[in-house]
Amino acid sequence: MIRTILAVVYLAFGILLVMPWLILWSLLTGSADFMYRATMKVVGSAVRIVGVRVRVEGAENIPAGVCIFAANHVSNMDPLAFVPVIPRRVGLLVKSELFRVPILSKAMRMAHFVPVERENREAAAASVETALKYLKEGLSFAVYPEGTRSRDGRMLPFKKGTFLMAVRAKVPVVPVSIVGAQDLMRKGEWAVRPGEVIIRFGPAVDASDYSLEQRADLLSRVEELVAAGLPQEQKPRREADGRVKD
Repeated sequence: MIRTILAVVYLAFGILLVMPWLILWSLLTGSADFMYRATMKVVGSAVRIVGVRVRVEGAENIPAGVCIFAANHVSNMDPLAFVPVIPRRVGLLVKSELFRVPILSKAMRMAHFVPVERENREAAAASVETALKYLKEGLSFAVYPEGTRSRDGRMLPFKKGTFLMAVRAKVPVVPVSIVGAQDLMRKGEWAVRPGEVIIRFGPAVDASDYSLEQRADLLSRVEELVAAGLPQEQKPRREADGRVKD
């Protein structure tokens, strides 16, 4: 618990004392790249403060160009461990509540993070359109196709929005299996336990090979690859017909 408190204080000071200067630099240069890189270093340091080791596997599977990183979602620890190890700047679809935090909100908008209201279907669809616009402008995205965190660590069924974006943008989808985060920060908890998280990048699937009518096939293929990278206790439950079970 003490490690978690130290990490929270460290991040709070970063937001209050450093972030305003990074925002100013981004405004002066017209680019959020330096702000993004600096923030990811700070987040990575916070992860180490709480005693979490991040092991990356399969980085050679990441294509050179724009892509979508599609990961399973088991813990609030996921983005802190996952996003800083992606070897490029990415946009994120973020819960709209986080955009109420002063300073942080401005930085996220400048970095092209997109707020999502999951309970409002029209707003959620508008968020997908905004992310699609950024994808076409050359910004990769990291997403959680399940749409919510798993309560028990087992992968949930993927939703279609990610794969609609991928097909329309004609970009590869990189399956990402996040292993072990559910044991370090369970849903409903705020303290982080020390331990290891594995970020496993699978072989990319080229969405340009799929039509809009085939987006369900793309979903199934990526879902299969993410599940393949998970240990048995995190693999999805299956229906009798083989489909992923809620």
